Amino acid sequence: MSTAIQSKPRETKTRSALTALRNDGFIPSVVYGYNTESTPIAVKEGDLMKTLREVGRNGVIKLEVNGKELNVVLNDFQEDALKGDIRHADFLAINMSEELEVDVTVHLVGESVGEKEGGVVQQPNREVTIKVKPSDIPESFEVDVSEMQIGDTLTVADVRGKTNFEIITDDEYALVTISAPRSEEELDGENLPDAEAEPELVGENQGEKGEE
Repeated sequence: MSTAIQSKPRETKTRSALTALRNDGFIPSVVYGYNTESTPIAVKEGDLMKTLREVGRNGVIKLEVNGKELNVVLNDFQEDALKGDIRHADFLAINMSEELEVDVTVHLVGESVGEKEGGVVQQPNREVTIKVKPSDIPESFEVDVSEMQIGDTLTVADVRGKTNFEIITDDEYALVTISAPRSEEELDGENLPDAEAEPELVGENQGEKGEE
């Protein structure tokens, strides 16, 4: 596991104080959870990003808070829509011997039979919720699609029981579908103007204005 991330107390919540923290390279944060009161803190952005590259988005992080080292996971974060920077982070303190629920990304593995035949692979949902011990949290949930054919849909029910962790997400939750290839007529039809639409008369609105 990586070196513990150092944090510092964060006492004020004013916008100017938060801006000053971010300008100094810190991320306003909060830590809560197992044997821990909700505590506002700040961590260096560089330290957090380096640790996430090492352990992954769902990995266990060591976080030092007021001289105490905690095992935490990044429970939630707010991201700048333009820059992509993390503007606020929520850390959940955990008990390493107890299971917890986390969202993991669904990663498709293999090339499906349907895709080889010209079908279109669609992934309607890209995350599932699982229950697992912190030390066993996977970086992603791999789903093998190599046997899927055109018209097939793979749901959580199809993969339940085939993993070493419990899937919390409902059975009906669709993970992958293989759609039939679209014909040239269908694609051409999307580009044609609506024949039933009435063209706007250039002088029509001008005439209405003149009558006012």
